[in-house]
Amino acid sequence: MDTIFALASARGKAGVSVVRLSGGLAWATVRDLAGKLPEPRVAGLRHLYHGNELLDEALVICFPEGASFTGEEVAELHLHGAIATISAVLHVLAMKPGLRLAEPGEFTRRALENGRLDLAQVEGLSDLIEAETEAQRKQALRVLSGAVGHMADRWRDSLVRAAALLEATIDFSDEDVPVDVAPEVLELIAAVKGDVAVELTKVSVAERIRDGFEVAIVGRPNAGKSTLLNALAGREAAITSEFAGTTRDVIEVRMDLGGLPVTVLDTAGLRETDDVVEAIGIERAVARARAADLRVFLLDEGEVSLLKPERDDLLVRGKADLSSAEGLAVSGKTGAGIDTLIEKISGILEGRAAGAGVITRERHRTALTVAMEAMESAQDEVIHGADRTELAAEELRRAVRALAMLVGRVDVEDLLDEIFASFCIGK
Repeated sequence: MDTIFALASARGKAGVSVVRLSGGLAWATVRDLAGKLPEPRVAGLRHLYHGNELLDEALVICFPEGASFTGEEVAELHLHGAIATISAVLHVLAMKPGLRLAEPGEFTRRALENGRLDLAQVEGLSDLIEAETEAQRKQALRVLSGAVGHMADRWRDSLVRAAALLEATIDFSDEDVPVDVAPEVLELIAAVKGDVAVELTKVSVAERIRDGFEVAIVGRPNAGKSTLLNALAGREAAITSEFAGTTRDVIEVRMDLGGLPVTVLDTAGLRETDDVVEAIGIERAVARARAADLRVFLLDEGEVSLLKPERDDLLVRGKADLSSAEGLAVSGKTGAGIDTLIEKISGILEGRAAGAGVITRERHRTALTVAMEAMESAQDEVIHGADRTELAAEELRRAVRALAMLVGRVDVEDLLDEIFASFCIGK
């Protein structure tokens, strides 16, 4: 393949910027610029020349084929981060025969194609680049470390063993082979099914950590919902007014609560109204509130909510600066009770996040669902009797293929362009 190069660090002025090269000409190109190369994986200070022109003084690091991020020869130039310096070095590299600028995500794609990463790890790397909170960082690192692939390999080995037992009874039925393999086969399938079922129950929470939890502030008009949202956000995110019905649409504010990504929703006040526009806002408010992961009901003294609270929902007395109330009470104006409210919201969501697995995407869920369906069919065929052994073996092969899709080993070529399009050039 072509030798590719790109700026691997952020664009703009910086103390240090990194240019990465990968491919068969990477080392030779850097040797042409820097003279003698440092030992592999050892940084060496070198002057970079284009002809007699000094380009920069840089740290040079070389990674050998098979022991680099992409699996190819890789070289990195750690340059002074001036825009002019970066432009000059990239311009010189572009003139070298056999070199071209990398496409978005091409370094990572080569790592996938050369077996350095599986597809789930690629997605974990993408999530790590996009991580905004501590929980997202930790989850992405677990996926990047290969947790999905290790899990899928363990399941695959068990199903391959089960399929081999069944096929042995088909191919060598007249020889000295155990005929009744059904108990062991069913035990192997049941063990994998149990593990997969557990992971499927964790998907929704893992997706929430990746995409963010939603917390809806719900209450009657002029209950102080927008003021509370502004207090939580630390800025004027929503318009506040003494006139009821000011909020007509759902206002969203993204924030980090206890290391978790949370979008707080300020919804329209819930009441009966003849105003068509306000009625639409109330309808949207009810729908978003019901779909949210947690609802904070902001109530007046003695008020009963128009929506039925669900498990873990918080009932909060608002405008605590104007009246005293027992239980959890807050004032968006003075900030009273805000820290306590944040602690309670964080505690509830952290408890849910503790049950997250490493299956984080809809693609992962689909692969596991297909594998589960195939294993259930295989179980039924084994239980049906020896005359259905071939069908059982085929269902097990279908389950194995689904697990292979989970880590990108088969039938995923059509997904790659979409996945790597979200990567930056240089990664």
